[in-house]
Amino acid sequence: MRYLSEIFNLFSLETLDTRLSPSTNTAKRQSIVKKAYPSPRWGTLEFKFYYLVFLIAVPLMFKAGMESANETNPNYPKFQHLLSDGWLFGRKVDNSDQQYRFFRNNFPMLCGLIVLHVSLRKIVNLVVPMAKRTYFDFVFGVVFLIGAHGVNVFKLGVHLVISYMIGKYIKDRKVALWSTWIYGIASLFFNEWYGSYTLGLPFFKTGYQGIIPRWDVFYNFTLLRMISFNYDYLEREKKLTEMASTQENGSLLNLEDRERLTAPLPIEDYDFFNYISYLTYTPLFIAGPIVTFNDYIYQSNYQQSATTKDYRRIVMYLIRFIFCLLTMEFILHFMYVVAASKAKAWDGDSPFQISMLGMFNLNIIWLKLLIPWRLFRLWALLDGIDPPENMIRCMDNNFSALAFWRAWHRSYNRWVIRYIYIPMGGGGKYRILNSLLVFSFVAIWHDIELKLLMWGWLVVVFLIPEIVATLVFSKYSEQWWYRYLCGVGAVINIWMMMIANLVGFCLGTDGMWQLLHDLFKTFDGVRFLLISSFALFVGAQIMFEIRESEMRKGINVRC
Repeated sequence: MRYLSEIFNLFSLETLDTRLSPSTNTAKRQSIVKKAYPSPRWGTLEFKFYYLVFLIAVPLMFKAGMESANETNPNYPKFQHLLSDGWLFGRKVDNSDQQYRFFRNNFPMLCGLIVLHVSLRKIVNLVVPMAKRTYFDFVFGVVFLIGAHGVNVFKLGVHLVISYMIGKYIKDRKVALWSTWIYGIASLFFNEWYGSYTLGLPFFKTGYQGIIPRWDVFYNFTLLRMISFNYDYLEREKKLTEMASTQENGSLLNLEDRERLTAPLPIEDYDFFNYISYLTYTPLFIAGPIVTFNDYIYQSNYQQSATTKDYRRIVMYLIRFIFCLLTMEFILHFMYVVAASKAKAWDGDSPFQISMLGMFNLNIIWLKLLIPWRLFRLWALLDGIDPPENMIRCMDNNFSALAFWRAWHRSYNRWVIRYIYIPMGGGGKYRILNSLLVFSFVAIWHDIELKLLMWGWLVVVFLIPEIVATLVFSKYSEQWWYRYLCGVGAVINIWMMMIANLVGFCLGTDGMWQLLHDLFKTFDGVRFLLISSFALFVGAQIMFEIRESEMRKGINVRC
């Protein structure tokens, strides 16, 4: 039992991020515990039946996923050319996803860079002790940027300087904020249309291009940090203007995560040196997780998080990272679903097989984002900065569209809430409109494509039924049948989330129409729809109980 307890602990929320641990506030923790169902349901006859369903359904799902996209499928010749030589059991590997291929092929170099960066900071601190960590971040970050993007650093530099000048030198706060947003979004379109142009300057073509010539690929994350700096600076300046002189400086001791977002930093901290140090902080530069400017400066120059000194927790985080990495390798060696979807190789596949092609595609998308984010967060933790965990739930452990976005790319979700959703009024009477604008930005930020814009709008449309149902039925939460009604709603939610994400990221509109046609217009499709919906209902009940178990410990992450 001790070893089983250690395994459960390894995969717990608390191991991922201390922000997800029970509140230290006793009253708050007890209020969460009171909301939970008092006795666990894991040992009941109902849940023993659910375990049986799991034992049957999950292996069948893997079997269908493999049959839909490996060498036994008649469509295999259509995507065989997209496969590469693998290292597991002499099998081919599906390395056809461009984003993950870049990460996978450069993984050894990234590991070397992590060792170099962390070791060099420790050596420099021993030889030349620094009062502020940002000195090292500035120098290493600029050198890293030149090595990564070469002469294209000048293109990036233009954006950085213009955004900084907008925030610092436009005196009217509202004008400065609007200008920051207008320039930020316009820069995304500019980079899309002119990012690779030489602008009539020969050295952009003949000069050193860097290890990653496509500087604009990572600019989107830099843009979030640019906006964060401007907003945090303008907000701090406004607060200082409104406060009496005796209240100007609040305490900077022992601030918790949420308090660091609005840390009462001296106005002098919002200078160009710290701005560049923040934007070029190497562990989080490529893809995050996203740390706000206030949080970064507080952890760098005032007080480090206790998590960065908890080496046992960091080792456990490393073990979870390795487990996820090996899981991804297993899937890529045994299910060539990315290559099959690229080649649209689903002719003759059953609805079950097409849906598993799509579902494992979504799992690969989840893993291809989770793995780099966890590596970069691990790097930051080793370096002394504690960013938020980006993925706190397995992709398959979601039943709510609203909660899904709190768990998926969590640091980005927090950024969106702080800098877009709340300033626009949050969840008031314009909640749907605000959500529409938020997801429109999210879609444009990901990539300027019509299908992603459609994806963003689909997500908002699919949020409406859940919002309405929650308002109508939440008053019945004490009834015995409420959990089963929520299970039915969860099944509908899961189908809608899958459809939205399959359109945006996997099958496209062609594959999605094919799947919907087979589901509703063939006997096998209707049968599969009913059976799979029942299986999803069972899965939803397990998900509910997982969250109930967390609440009994005083944890409620609202997703």
